[in-house]
Amino acid sequence: MIFNITGNALSGEIRIPSSKSISHRAVIAAGLADGPSELTGILDSVDLQATIEGLRALGVTILHQDADINALGVYGGLSGQGGTIDCHESGSTIRFLIPISLLTEKPYTFIGKGKLVERPLSLFSELFEEKQVEYTYDGRLPFSCQGPLESGHFKIRGDVSSQFITGLLYALPLIQGDSTIEITHTFESKPYVDLTLEMLSAFGITIIETENGFRIPGNQTYTPCQLTVEGDYSQAAFWIVAGLLKGDLQLSNLKKNTKQGDKAIVAIAQEMGGNVVETDTGLLVSASSTHGALIDASQIPDLVPILAVLASVSRGETRIYNAERVRIKESDRLLAIATELKKMGAKIEERPDGLVIQGVDFLVGAEVDAWNDHRIAMALTIASLKTKGSIVLRGAESIEKSYPHFFEDFKALGGSVYE
Repeated sequence: MIFNITGNALSGEIRIPSSKSISHRAVIAAGLADGPSELTGILDSVDLQATIEGLRALGVTILHQDADINALGVYGGLSGQGGTIDCHESGSTIRFLIPISLLTEKPYTFIGKGKLVERPLSLFSELFEEKQVEYTYDGRLPFSCQGPLESGHFKIRGDVSSQFITGLLYALPLIQGDSTIEITHTFESKPYVDLTLEMLSAFGITIIETENGFRIPGNQTYTPCQLTVEGDYSQAAFWIVAGLLKGDLQLSNLKKNTKQGDKAIVAIAQEMGGNVVETDTGLLVSASSTHGALIDASQIPDLVPILAVLASVSRGETRIYNAERVRIKESDRLLAIATELKKMGAKIEERPDGLVIQGVDFLVGAEVDAWNDHRIAMALTIASLKTKGSIVLRGAESIEKSYPHFFEDFKALGGSVYE
Protein backbone atom coordinates (compact mmCIF):
# COMPACT_ATOMS: atom_id res chain seq x y z
CA MET A 1 0.00 0.00 0.00
CA ILE A 2 1.38 3.40 -1.04
CA PHE A 3 0.18 6.63 0.62
CA ASN A 4 0.87 10.23 -0.28
CA ILE A 5 1.08 12.16 3.00
CA THR A 6 1.13 15.91 3.55
CA GLY A 7 2.06 17.27 6.96
CA ASN A 8 -0.74 19.69 7.74
CA ALA A 9 -0.87 21.12 11.25
CA LEU A 10 -2.71 18.76 13.60
CA SER A 11 -5.19 19.76 16.29
CA GLY A 12 -7.83 18.20 18.48
CA GLU A 13 -8.27 15.37 20.91
CA ILE A 14 -7.14 11.81 20.34
CA ARG A 15 -7.93 8.76 22.45
CA ILE A 16 -4.74 6.71 22.64
CA PRO A 17 -5.30 3.02 21.77
CA SER A 18 -4.91 0.32 24.38
CA SER A 19 -1.47 -0.92 25.27
CA LYS A 20 -0.32 -3.76 23.05
CA SER A 21 2.08 -5.04 25.70
CA ILE A 22 -0.60 -5.11 28.41
CA SER A 23 -3.20 -6.61 26.05
CA HIS A 24 -0.92 -9.57 25.29
CA ARG A 25 -0.29 -10.11 28.99
CA ALA A 26 -3.94 -9.83 29.99
CA VAL A 27 -5.23 -12.32 27.43
CA ILE A 28 -2.52 -14.85 28.29
CA ALA A 29 -3.08 -14.56 32.05
CA ALA A 30 -6.82 -14.99 31.54
CA GLY A 31 -6.11 -18.02 29.36
CA LEU A 32 -4.27 -19.65 32.26
CA ALA A 33 -6.92 -18.80 34.87
CA ASP A 34 -9.15 -21.34 36.57
CA GLY A 35 -12.46 -19.96 35.30
CA PRO A 36 -13.88 -17.15 33.14
CA SER A 37 -12.38 -13.65 32.92
CA GLU A 38 -13.81 -10.52 31.31
CA LEU A 39 -11.34 -8.24 29.53
CA THR A 40 -12.13 -4.86 28.03
CA GLY A 41 -9.95 -2.49 26.04
CA ILE A 42 -8.01 -5.31 24.38
CA LEU A 43 -6.15 -3.90 21.39
CA ASP A 44 -7.49 -4.98 18.01
CA SER A 45 -4.34 -5.65 15.96
CA VAL A 46 -2.62 -8.37 13.98
CA ASP A 47 -0.21 -9.09 16.84
CA LEU A 48 -3.02 -9.57 19.36
CA GLN A 49 -4.92 -11.77 16.96
CA ALA A 50 -1.84 -13.99 16.73
CA THR A 51 -1.79 -14.37 20.50
CA ILE A 52 -5.52 -15.06 20.66
CA GLU A 53 -5.31 -17.72 17.97
CA GLY A 54 -2.24 -19.21 19.66
CA LEU A 55 -4.12 -19.53 22.94
CA ARG A 56 -7.04 -21.14 21.14
CA ALA A 57 -4.61 -23.70 19.71
CA LEU A 58 -3.55 -24.40 23.30
CA GLY A 59 -7.16 -25.11 24.23
CA VAL A 60 -8.31 -21.76 25.62
CA THR A 61 -11.82 -20.56 24.77
CA ILE A 62 -11.93 -16.86 23.81
CA LEU A 63 -15.14 -15.14 22.75
CA HIS A 64 -15.94 -11.57 21.75
CA GLN A 65 -18.51 -9.94 24.02
CA ASP A 66 -21.61 -8.45 22.39
CA ALA A 67 -19.86 -7.99 19.03
CA ASP A 68 -17.34 -5.63 20.69
CA ILE A 69 -13.96 -6.53 19.22
CA ASN A 70 -12.20 -4.94 22.19
CA ALA A 71 -14.09 -6.94 24.84
CA LEU A 72 -13.29 -10.60 25.39
CA GLY A 73 -14.64 -13.42 27.51
CA VAL A 74 -11.76 -15.79 28.23
CA TYR A 75 -12.35 -19.25 29.67
CA GLY A 76 -9.01 -20.52 30.90
CA GLY A 77 -7.60 -24.00 30.59
CA LEU A 78 -4.88 -25.60 28.48
CA SER A 79 -6.63 -28.54 26.82
CA GLY A 80 -4.82 -28.35 23.48
CA GLN A 81 -3.66 -31.58 21.85
CA GLY A 82 -0.68 -30.20 19.98
CA GLY A 83 -0.38 -28.67 16.53
CA THR A 84 0.93 -25.56 14.82
CA ILE A 85 0.80 -22.04 16.18
CA ASP A 86 1.23 -19.26 13.62
CA CYS A 87 2.72 -16.23 15.38
CA HIS A 88 2.71 -14.14 12.19
CA GLU A 89 5.27 -11.40 13.00
CA SER A 90 4.69 -11.13 16.74
CA GLY A 91 7.75 -11.62 18.92
CA SER A 92 5.62 -11.35 22.06
CA THR A 93 3.36 -14.17 20.90
CA ILE A 94 6.11 -16.66 20.20
CA ARG A 95 8.29 -15.90 23.21
CA PHE A 96 5.38 -15.84 25.65
CA LEU A 97 3.65 -18.97 24.35
CA ILE A 98 6.60 -21.34 23.88
CA PRO A 99 7.09 -21.97 27.64
CA ILE A 100 3.31 -22.09 28.16
CA SER A 101 2.95 -24.75 25.45
CA LEU A 102 5.24 -27.00 27.47
CA LEU A 103 2.61 -27.15 30.21
CA THR A 104 0.34 -29.17 27.91
CA GLU A 105 3.03 -31.83 27.37
CA LYS A 106 1.82 -32.00 23.75
CA PRO A 107 3.96 -31.28 20.67
CA TYR A 108 3.64 -27.78 19.23
CA THR A 109 5.36 -26.19 16.26
CA PHE A 110 5.69 -22.40 16.12
CA ILE A 111 5.84 -20.71 12.75
CA GLY A 112 5.83 -17.10 11.59
CA LYS A 113 6.70 -14.80 8.74
CA GLY A 114 8.74 -11.74 7.90
CA LYS A 115 11.55 -10.82 10.23
CA LEU A 116 10.16 -13.09 12.97
CA VAL A 117 11.48 -16.12 11.11
CA GLU A 118 15.04 -15.10 11.97
CA ARG A 119 14.56 -13.23 15.25
CA PRO A 120 16.54 -15.09 17.93
CA LEU A 121 15.09 -17.93 20.01
CA SER A 122 18.45 -19.37 21.03
CA LEU A 123 17.88 -18.46 24.69
CA PHE A 124 15.06 -21.00 24.77
CA SER A 125 17.03 -23.64 22.89
CA GLU A 126 19.93 -23.24 25.35
CA LEU A 127 17.59 -23.50 28.33
CA PHE A 128 15.76 -26.49 26.87
CA GLU A 129 19.06 -28.24 26.19
CA GLU A 130 20.04 -27.79 29.81
CA LYS A 131 16.61 -28.83 31.14
CA GLN A 132 16.33 -31.80 28.72
CA VAL A 133 13.18 -30.42 27.12
CA GLU A 134 12.51 -31.89 23.69
CA TYR A 135 12.82 -29.28 20.93
CA THR A 136 13.85 -28.80 17.29
CA TYR A 137 15.35 -25.54 16.07
CA ASP A 138 18.03 -24.69 13.52
CA GLY A 139 18.30 -20.95 14.11
CA ARG A 140 15.21 -20.06 12.07
CA LEU A 141 11.55 -20.86 12.41
CA PRO A 142 9.90 -23.30 12.74
CA PHE A 143 10.54 -23.99 16.42
CA SER A 144 9.09 -27.26 17.72
CA CYS A 145 8.93 -28.34 21.35
CA GLN A 146 7.17 -30.65 23.77
CA GLY A 147 7.02 -30.61 27.57
CA PRO A 148 7.07 -31.30 30.39
CA LEU A 149 8.89 -28.29 31.76
CA GLU A 150 10.12 -28.98 35.27
CA SER A 151 10.80 -26.56 38.08
CA GLY A 152 14.34 -25.56 38.94
CA HIS A 153 16.92 -22.84 38.46
CA PHE A 154 16.82 -20.95 35.16
CA LYS A 155 19.73 -18.75 34.14
CA ILE A 156 18.86 -16.35 31.33
CA ARG A 157 20.45 -13.30 29.71
CA GLY A 158 18.74 -9.99 30.34
CA ASP A 159 20.19 -8.13 27.36
CA VAL A 160 18.53 -9.97 24.46
CA SER A 161 14.79 -9.58 25.08
CA SER A 162 12.73 -9.40 28.25
CA GLN A 163 10.06 -11.44 26.44
CA PHE A 164 11.92 -14.67 27.24
CA ILE A 165 11.75 -13.83 30.94
CA THR A 166 8.05 -13.01 30.74
CA GLY A 167 7.30 -16.35 29.06
CA LEU A 168 8.96 -18.22 31.91
CA LEU A 169 7.25 -16.07 34.56
CA TYR A 170 3.88 -17.09 33.14
CA ALA A 171 4.60 -20.82 32.98
CA LEU A 172 6.67 -21.58 36.10
CA PRO A 173 4.02 -20.75 38.75
CA LEU A 174 1.86 -23.60 37.41
CA ILE A 175 4.58 -26.24 37.80
CA GLN A 176 5.02 -28.46 40.86
CA GLY A 177 7.98 -27.18 42.87
CA ASP A 178 9.55 -23.76 43.31
CA SER A 179 11.78 -22.17 40.66
CA THR A 180 14.25 -19.33 40.41
CA ILE A 181 15.24 -17.16 37.47
CA GLU A 182 18.74 -15.68 37.52
CA ILE A 183 19.26 -12.70 35.19
CA THR A 184 22.74 -12.51 33.74
CA HIS A 185 24.26 -9.57 31.85
CA THR A 186 22.54 -6.17 31.88
CA PHE A 187 18.80 -6.37 32.55
CA GLU A 188 17.40 -4.30 29.67
CA SER A 189 13.72 -3.54 29.07
CA LYS A 190 12.97 -4.29 32.73
CA PRO A 191 9.85 -2.07 32.64
CA TYR A 192 8.26 -4.69 30.40
CA VAL A 193 8.87 -7.34 33.05
CA ASP A 194 7.38 -4.94 35.61
CA LEU A 195 4.22 -4.95 33.46
CA THR A 196 4.29 -8.75 33.57
CA LEU A 197 4.60 -8.81 37.36
CA GLU A 198 1.72 -6.35 37.70
CA MET A 199 -0.48 -8.52 35.47
CA LEU A 200 0.44 -11.74 37.26
CA SER A 201 -0.42 -10.13 40.59
CA ALA A 202 -3.82 -9.07 39.23
CA PHE A 203 -4.51 -12.73 38.47
CA GLY A 204 -3.40 -13.91 41.92
CA ILE A 205 0.12 -15.08 41.09
CA THR A 206 2.99 -14.43 43.52
CA ILE A 207 6.48 -13.68 42.21
CA ILE A 208 9.28 -12.62 44.57
CA GLU A 209 11.95 -10.33 43.18
CA THR A 210 15.50 -11.17 44.28
CA GLU A 211 18.80 -9.36 43.96
CA ASN A 212 19.52 -10.86 40.55
CA GLY A 213 16.20 -12.24 39.38
CA PHE A 214 13.03 -13.85 40.67
CA ARG A 215 11.81 -16.64 42.94
CA ILE A 216 8.64 -18.32 41.71
CA PRO A 217 6.62 -20.50 44.11
CA GLY A 218 5.18 -23.46 42.27
CA ASN A 219 1.75 -25.10 42.24
CA GLN A 220 -0.07 -21.76 42.07
CA THR A 221 -3.44 -21.05 40.47
CA TYR A 222 -4.39 -18.12 38.26
CA THR A 223 -7.54 -16.45 39.60
CA PRO A 224 -10.03 -15.11 37.01
CA CYS A 225 -10.63 -11.37 37.05
CA GLN A 226 -12.25 -8.44 35.27
CA LEU A 227 -9.72 -6.06 33.78
CA THR A 228 -9.59 -3.01 31.50
CA VAL A 229 -6.41 -2.33 29.54
CA GLU A 230 -4.93 1.16 29.79
CA GLY A 231 -3.72 3.34 26.90
CA ASP A 232 -0.34 2.76 25.28
CA TYR A 233 2.51 5.25 25.85
CA SER A 234 4.54 3.72 23.01
CA GLN A 235 1.72 4.71 20.64
CA ALA A 236 1.18 8.03 22.41
CA ALA A 237 4.82 8.84 21.60
CA PHE A 238 3.92 9.37 17.93
CA TRP A 239 1.25 11.93 18.84
CA ILE A 240 3.48 13.62 21.41
CA VAL A 241 6.10 14.21 18.73
CA ALA A 242 3.37 15.21 16.26
CA GLY A 243 2.19 17.87 18.67
CA LEU A 244 5.72 19.14 19.25
CA LEU A 245 6.46 19.39 15.53
CA LYS A 246 3.25 20.97 14.28
CA GLY A 247 0.23 20.60 16.47
CA ASP A 248 -1.96 21.39 19.41
CA LEU A 249 -3.14 18.05 20.74
CA GLN A 250 -4.96 16.64 23.72
CA LEU A 251 -4.14 12.99 24.39
CA SER A 252 -6.58 10.97 26.51
CA ASN A 253 -6.81 7.40 27.86
CA LEU A 254 -3.36 7.52 29.47
CA LYS A 255 -2.78 6.32 33.02
CA LYS A 256 -0.67 8.81 34.96
CA ASN A 257 0.88 6.34 37.41
CA THR A 258 1.67 3.61 34.93
CA LYS A 259 4.38 0.96 34.94
CA GLN A 260 4.86 1.36 31.19
CA GLY A 261 8.52 2.16 30.59
CA ASP A 262 7.65 4.09 27.43
CA LYS A 263 6.11 6.82 29.55
CA ALA A 264 9.73 8.04 29.50
CA ILE A 265 8.77 9.78 26.25
CA VAL A 266 7.13 12.50 28.37
CA ALA A 267 10.29 13.30 30.33
CA ILE A 268 12.48 13.07 27.20
CA ALA A 269 10.23 15.44 25.27
CA GLN A 270 10.23 17.90 28.17
CA GLU A 271 14.02 17.63 28.52
CA MET A 272 14.31 18.53 24.83
CA GLY A 273 12.28 21.67 25.41
CA GLY A 274 8.91 20.32 24.41
CA ASN A 275 5.69 21.75 25.79
CA VAL A 276 4.10 18.62 27.28
CA VAL A 277 1.73 18.96 30.25
CA GLU A 278 0.33 16.02 32.21
CA THR A 279 -3.34 16.00 33.19
CA ASP A 280 -5.37 13.49 35.20
CA THR A 281 -6.46 11.69 32.01
CA GLY A 282 -3.64 12.28 29.57
CA LEU A 283 -1.42 14.97 28.08
CA LEU A 284 -1.57 18.39 26.45
CA VAL A 285 1.05 18.89 23.72
CA SER A 286 1.74 21.94 21.61
CA ALA A 287 4.24 23.02 18.96
CA SER A 288 7.66 23.67 20.46
CA SER A 289 11.20 24.61 19.55
CA THR A 290 13.16 21.56 20.70
CA HIS A 291 16.86 20.87 21.14
CA GLY A 292 19.08 17.81 21.11
CA ALA A 293 19.74 15.45 24.01
CA LEU A 294 21.57 12.32 25.12
CA ILE A 295 19.10 9.42 25.08
CA ASP A 296 19.78 6.00 26.62
CA ALA A 297 17.50 3.59 24.72
CA SER A 298 18.30 0.45 26.74
CA GLN A 299 14.91 0.49 28.51
CA ILE A 300 12.86 2.13 25.73
CA PRO A 301 13.79 0.43 22.43
CA ASP A 302 10.37 0.96 20.84
CA LEU A 303 10.77 4.73 21.09
CA VAL A 304 13.91 4.91 18.94
CA PRO A 305 12.27 5.54 15.52
CA ILE A 306 10.04 8.39 16.67
CA LEU A 307 12.80 9.91 18.81
CA ALA A 308 15.01 9.90 15.73
CA VAL A 309 12.34 11.92 13.92
CA LEU A 310 12.14 14.46 16.75
CA ALA A 311 15.93 14.73 16.93
CA SER A 312 16.19 15.29 13.16
CA VAL A 313 14.39 18.62 13.45
CA SER A 314 15.66 19.68 16.89
CA ARG A 315 18.48 22.22 17.33
CA GLY A 316 21.95 20.81 17.90
CA GLU A 317 23.05 17.23 18.35
CA THR A 318 21.18 14.20 19.68
CA ARG A 319 22.85 10.92 20.53
CA ILE A 320 20.73 7.79 20.92
CA TYR A 321 22.79 4.97 22.44
CA ASN A 322 22.40 1.48 23.96
CA ALA A 323 20.04 0.68 21.10
CA GLU A 324 21.71 -2.40 19.60
CA ARG A 325 18.64 -4.57 20.19
CA VAL A 326 16.43 -2.52 17.91
CA ARG A 327 18.32 -4.07 15.01
CA ILE A 328 16.45 -7.35 15.63
CA LYS A 329 12.90 -6.02 15.70
CA GLU A 330 10.50 -6.14 12.74
CA SER A 331 13.31 -4.47 10.84
CA ASP A 332 16.80 -3.28 11.64
CA ARG A 333 15.30 -0.10 13.02
CA LEU A 334 18.57 1.82 13.27
CA LEU A 335 19.34 1.18 9.62
CA ALA A 336 15.73 1.65 8.53
CA ILE A 337 15.02 4.99 10.18
CA ALA A 338 18.47 6.38 9.32
CA THR A 339 18.12 5.35 5.67
CA GLU A 340 14.65 6.81 5.21
CA LEU A 341 15.20 10.07 7.11
CA LYS A 342 18.39 10.68 5.11
CA LYS A 343 16.22 10.58 1.97
CA MET A 344 14.29 13.45 3.55
CA GLY A 345 17.41 15.52 4.20
CA ALA A 346 18.12 14.52 7.81
CA LYS A 347 21.72 14.47 9.02
CA ILE A 348 22.12 11.10 10.70
CA GLU A 349 25.17 8.99 11.45
CA GLU A 350 24.41 5.35 12.15
CA ARG A 351 26.55 3.67 14.79
CA PRO A 352 26.60 0.04 15.95
CA ASP A 353 24.61 0.84 19.10
CA GLY A 354 22.65 3.90 18.06
CA LEU A 355 22.40 7.15 16.10
CA VAL A 356 24.06 10.56 16.12
CA ILE A 357 21.76 13.21 14.68
CA GLN A 358 22.39 16.84 13.81
CA GLY A 359 19.12 18.73 13.70
CA VAL A 360 17.92 20.63 10.61
CA ASP A 361 15.17 23.22 10.31
CA PHE A 362 13.01 21.23 7.88
CA LEU A 363 12.96 17.91 6.09
CA VAL A 364 12.14 17.59 2.40
CA GLY A 365 9.57 15.51 0.57
CA ALA A 366 10.72 12.12 -0.69
CA GLU A 367 9.62 8.59 -1.47
CA VAL A 368 10.26 6.48 1.62
CA ASP A 369 9.69 2.88 2.68
CA ALA A 370 8.29 1.42 5.90
CA TRP A 371 10.54 -1.68 5.79
CA ASN A 372 7.45 -3.75 6.71
CA ASP A 373 7.71 -2.21 10.19
CA HIS A 374 4.76 -0.50 11.87
CA ARG A 375 6.91 1.83 13.97
CA ILE A 376 8.92 2.97 10.95
CA ALA A 377 5.70 3.64 9.02
CA MET A 378 4.22 5.73 11.81
CA ALA A 379 7.46 7.60 12.53
CA LEU A 380 7.86 8.61 8.87
CA THR A 381 4.24 9.77 8.76
CA ILE A 382 4.87 12.05 11.73
CA ALA A 383 8.10 13.27 10.05
CA SER A 384 5.90 14.66 7.26
CA LEU A 385 4.73 17.36 9.69
CA LYS A 386 8.12 19.05 9.45
CA THR A 387 8.59 18.45 5.72
CA LYS A 388 8.55 20.87 2.81
CA GLY A 389 6.30 19.07 0.38
CA SER A 390 4.74 15.65 0.82
CA ILE A 391 6.12 12.16 1.29
CA VAL A 392 5.22 9.00 -0.58
CA LEU A 393 5.16 6.12 1.91
CA ARG A 394 5.48 2.54 0.67
CA GLY A 395 4.41 -0.29 2.98
CA ALA A 396 1.84 1.76 4.88
CA GLU A 397 -0.17 -1.40 5.60
CA SER A 398 2.44 -2.44 8.18
CA ILE A 399 0.57 -0.36 10.78
CA GLU A 400 -1.97 -3.24 11.00
CA LYS A 401 0.49 -4.98 13.30
CA SER A 402 -0.15 -2.65 16.23
CA TYR A 403 -2.31 0.36 15.31
CA PRO A 404 -4.78 -0.39 12.47
CA HIS A 405 -6.57 2.98 12.83
CA PHE A 406 -3.43 5.13 12.83
CA PHE A 407 -4.06 6.82 9.49
CA GLU A 408 -7.72 7.38 10.33
CA ASP A 409 -6.65 9.19 13.49
CA PHE A 410 -4.01 11.16 11.57
CA LYS A 411 -6.64 12.37 9.10
CA ALA A 412 -9.18 13.13 11.83
CA LEU A 413 -6.65 15.49 13.42
CA GLY A 414 -6.07 17.30 10.12
CA GLY A 415 -3.43 15.27 8.31
CA SER A 416 -3.70 14.60 4.57
CA VAL A 417 -3.39 10.97 3.46
CA TYR A 418 -4.47 9.54 0.13
CA GLU A 419 -3.55 6.56 -2.03
